[in-house]
Amino acid sequence: MPSKRYERVQVAFLTQPEVDALLAAPDRQGWSGRRDYALLLLALQTGMRVSELLELHWDDIVLGPSSHLCCQGKGRKARCIPLNRQSGAVLRAWRREQVPQPHAPVFPNARGERLSPDGVQYLLCKHVRTAQQHCPSLKDKRVSPHVLRHTTAMNLLHAGIDRALIALWLGHESVETTQMYIDADLKLKEEILAKTAAPTSPAVRYQPGDKLLAFLTSL
Repeated sequence: MPSKRYERVQVAFLTQPEVDALLAAPDRQGWSGRRDYALLLLALQTGMRVSELLELHWDDIVLGPSSHLCCQGKGRKARCIPLNRQSGAVLRAWRREQVPQPHAPVFPNARGERLSPDGVQYLLCKHVRTAQQHCPSLKDKRVSPHVLRHTTAMNLLHAGIDRALIALWLGHESVETTQMYIDADLKLKEEILAKTAAPTSPAVRYQPGDKLLAFLTSL
């Protein structure tokens, strides 16, 4: 039986100026601002699902010369993701503010409990509104936690990473899932167009014959 046809919507993602504006939005003078900055930075660097971020505990993170974290994705499949220098430094500073318990959530709410998905969406919307003042293009986008995940995938694609490795990084079940990022990547398509040879034949203006002109005149 053939599969049902449906309209395929291209994935939304943030440009680098939009990412910079979003990361600059949290007020890091306060506890919640430092938490939100660490959460947004980690989401954008790792591409983790919001459920994976919220399930993250301190004993899932290794901070050292080779910083990385381990998480469980869909189907209870575990994967490890390396952390860059910036993410490692921010998480080290954030950990110093927390109660030193291995099983404590990395991103708690004000009561010390794990943040909820609605809580993450609320703080994200709040910081997007702040970022819009410096980056007007964000006003035309609906930014969700999954858009941050898409942004990570597009950054990896622009860096020339093979889609099989992107699927491994994001914890996709199939490499084919990563195809949607290639479909949405206008920059990649423009690079392909630039490598395509332009037609060598000159443009010619159409000249109608006498019979056609006589027919049109008689109408």
